[in-house]
Amino acid sequence: MSEYEASPSDWVADHVERYERTGGKDGGEFNGVACVILTTTGRKTGKTRKTPLVRVPHGDGYLVIASMGGQPKHPVWYLNVLAHPQVALQDGPDRRDYTARVVEGDERAELWDVAVAAYADYADYQERCEREIPVVVLEPT
Repeated sequence: MSEYEASPSDWVADHVERYERTGGKDGGEFNGVACVILTTTGRKTGKTRKTPLVRVPHGDGYLVIASMGGQPKHPVWYLNVLAHPQVALQDGPDRRDYTARVVEGDERAELWDVAVAAYADYADYQERCEREIPVVVLEPT
């Protein structure tokens, strides 16, 4: 694994640090929603990057939703996943490796409903932005 570079956003860097230090006991929820930590490889720097995201289990993997709160641009972690689909995810004290796959069409529609059932704000985020919010499936490697 490459050198870890903490987020330039202080609250994100702090959240990741607390989560990892406590195995998710501190930082395992954000605004009342369960969180996981996604680890990606930076597409430009090659450095390890970590991002807290809403926990959306799916089968033996997870869904991660590139909503960025309904902002017009994709989040950086999503761009990293497009460049380097081998990722890791920490859920509480458990950390596993996954392969990320962006879904489209009927599969996206079905999994979007799963994501919205887990976190209703995703529907509001989609209404706020013109881009289609990507749904990414993480499958265990």
